[in-house]
Amino acid sequence: MSRPAVRVLRLGAVPYAEALRVQERCVAAARAARGPAALPGPGPGPGPGLPAESVVLSEPARPVYTWGLRGAPGAAAAAALRARGAALVAARRGGHITFHGPGQLLAFPVLDLRRRRLPLRAYVAGLEALVLRLCRRLGLGTARALPPPFTGVWMGDSKLCAIGVHCGNHITSHGLALNCCTDLTWFDHIVPCGLEGKGVTSLSHELGQHVAVSHVLEPFLDSFQEVFDCTLVSAEDPRD
Repeated sequence: MSRPAVRVLRLGAVPYAEALRVQERCVAAARAARGPAALPGPGPGPGPGLPAESVVLSEPARPVYTWGLRGAPGAAAAAALRARGAALVAARRGGHITFHGPGQLLAFPVLDLRRRRLPLRAYVAGLEALVLRLCRRLGLGTARALPPPFTGVWMGDSKLCAIGVHCGNHITSHGLALNCCTDLTWFDHIVPCGLEGKGVTSLSHELGQHVAVSHVLEPFLDSFQEVFDCTLVSAEDPRD
């Protein structure tokens, strides 16, 4: 039986809002691929011959703090964060406030969990598993995943990769943020993911050398294919 195809959209360094816009187009295409019964109204399909599922990869071009269903900053805290030069964005995902910025890999898989017969918790575990595979490929064999509320991938008591997802009509969006060479001082101004007493780390810090986002894309995608049992198809233009 052939493996399902998944489009890979590599946006490079773009504003966080642009990655969200591309993600939403992918979500609309995945819903449209199910047929009219899956949509409340007309919507764009993925186009003839294109896979219905996608993964959107980007690196935030500018610093931004985002939060999900919980953990929105108060007015004074929000003003202080903006004063440091960061944007603030409420996102449709689970989780508390976190930071996104240059040196971080954002991966937004848009997968149909109903077609895959995959429960949401198993999907989140799959995201953790693919990052753990990536870490092993890079020589970080002690990376680990922990049970909720410590969702993500950890090195000791420091979070290396944050995970926050949304699932509507069994179509996933948002996903994970992997610190590659992120300026970790941006996390000093918040309680990352609402977890008191926990730290953050990066691949560069753990490996003792500069690890750019571009350095991890191919091993990340190899791990993605293995965990989600798919064939990746490049689509450099997000309009495809």
